[in-house]
Amino acid sequence: MLRRLLPMIALLLAALPAAAQERVLNVYNWSDYIDPYAVARFTRETGIRVRYDVYDSLETLEGRLSAGRSGYDIIVPTSEPSFARLLRAGGLREIDRARIPNWRNLDPVLMERVASIDPGNRHGAVYLWGTVGLGIRVDRVRAALGPDVPLDSLDILLRPENAARLARCGIMVMDSPTDVLPSVQRWLGRDPNGTSAEDLRAAGDALMAIRRHVRAIVPSSSILDALASGEACVALTYSGDVIQAQARAREANRGVEVAYVMPRGAQLWFDMLAIPADAPNPEAAHAFINFLLQPDVMAGITSHVRYPNAVPASRPLVEEAVRNDRSVFPEAALLAETFVAGTPPREAERARTRLWARFKAGR
Repeated sequence: MLRRLLPMIALLLAALPAAAQERVLNVYNWSDYIDPYAVARFTRETGIRVRYDVYDSLETLEGRLSAGRSGYDIIVPTSEPSFARLLRAGGLREIDRARIPNWRNLDPVLMERVASIDPGNRHGAVYLWGTVGLGIRVDRVRAALGPDVPLDSLDILLRPENAARLARCGIMVMDSPTDVLPSVQRWLGRDPNGTSAEDLRAAGDALMAIRRHVRAIVPSSSILDALASGEACVALTYSGDVIQAQARAREANRGVEVAYVMPRGAQLWFDMLAIPADAPNPEAAHAFINFLLQPDVMAGITSHVRYPNAVPASRPLVEEAVRNDRSVFPEAALLAETFVAGTPPREAERARTRLWARFKAGR
């Protein structure tokens, strides 16, 4: 009798609605980019299990998404170029704000800065943001370049004579033409979004002038570890990675002092919470976005990863040392001088790729 019932039971289980089966949220995010407690709390409060995968470059993210049927419900692309490209390709689902009452917590000023690529902010919410600048070992830089060296410019790295003096203690550049080239062009006094042959040639020449002094061109996550351990004394990378390295160096208590140099006119970037068009669990994705946009949740994330978020009401709740750190929350005057990089045309993107390959190869 039992043998006859088993096939019937299996059919009944298969026919159960999705809500009665285990709910799973599939997240694809940068490494070291969330508070683990927040993920555990989301599962505890909603009953939705989280499968959490990480990447270390936008190229990896875009490659996974471009193949289709990635299986992810939440991704965190940078506004330019990845979010913009995915949006243009029809790869993102429009967000149903009726399911996200906490959307009202978002900073309208920051959301307006990404509205140029996503009119009406229909496909993404700003998660975390930051700038591109230098992570430095203060003692080594001052020993090599002098005690009065200004700590507010990419001159530290991009002037060949400075790079030559710093080479022995370790120079690294993050492997991201999207972030490095606009910053170099701005340092040269050119349009950071310029894509003419002359603009790209100037940026390429500036990079090649320091190439022999650069120890490694690697993902930003590798730079974080190198700065914290003292392996590198100068690195061009993301602000939050430097600030995380600073905290790790302090915890290790080995005499490594790390600081962040935010150049005037720095590149500003935004990482977006977005839902792929073919997300298997869009309801869980909406629930996750709504959960993250709570001030106390975002405060915990910023305290943990040391990147600022887009929920102003979270700031009083952020750990005091992080809240008062001007490297994390730049002064308004400095923030007003920043620029947001655009997405270059396809032909210019190919030229950038060739330039970057030449820089990495050193020839």
